[in-house]
Amino acid sequence: MSTATKSAPSKGTKTTVRPLGDKILVKRDEAATKTDSGIFLPETSKDKPKTGTIEAVGTGNLNTDTGERIPLTVKKGDRVIFTSYAGTEIKLDGAEFLMMSEDDILAVID
Repeated sequence: MSTATKSAPSKGTKTTVRPLGDKILVKRDEAATKTDSGIFLPETSKDKPKTGTIEAVGTGNLNTDTGERIPLTVKKGDRVIFTSYAGTEIKLDGAEFLMMSEDDILAVID
């Protein structure tokens, strides 16, 4: 079940990404701009959210005994919570994404 993502075009080009194996492409949620009590936060004090939406998933790991793919437990469109230092930050067509392993995902938000 491989899903590719198409980001917003930049200068007439479109980038399509297809993660390999158990890798997952996640669009991180936006950082909060103000607190619950209404205080606006400066850029330097904003924490990067540990939640995001899955944009694309790989085909899953290969079972070396049977030669079959082990399907991933998440799918495109799922909102997830991931570890603090999960994944590698990448920029595609001006948008920022995280490429991470399925092991970095802690939970799916329903």
